[in-house]
Amino acid sequence: MAILNYTSKISSEQSISEIQKILVRKGASKITTDYTDGIPTNLTFVLSIHDNVAFYSLPCRIDGVYKSIGKIKNNTIRPWMKTRDQAANVAWRILKDWVEAQMALIDAELAELPEVFLPYTITRGGETLYQYIKDLPANTTPLQLN
Repeated sequence: MAILNYTSKISSEQSISEIQKILVRKGASKITTDYTDGIPTNLTFVLSIHDNVAFYSLPCRIDGVYKSIGKIKNNTIRPWMKTRDQAANVAWRILKDWVEAQMALIDAELAELPEVFLPYTITRGGETLYQYIKDLPANTTPLQLN
């Protein structure tokens, strides 16, 4: 089965711009794009949540999309679709769709903004909460509940 948006001709830059506009509408006060070898790989942004400032890091894991596109076996795959640039375009488009879907949950009051972005919250140690929990030793309780 093909992955979402694998035929997209929308550039990474366009998708990033759309994500930024969505985040700004929800109150983001600062957004930074990180690049690796000239390819955008991460958005870091700041939001005020209940009078607290929170920092978030939303990664775009292009390598995973690149591998997934390479596994598609059908007659619709063209050589231009199997490039790293195309993988970046597809990855950012998928992220844009995901951010829009999360905002729909928030708008429908099915979730709050901190809930949907919680895994991407940057901890005091500089990693995301997801990375922090993922890197805990086996059989470790990440959070103590009272």
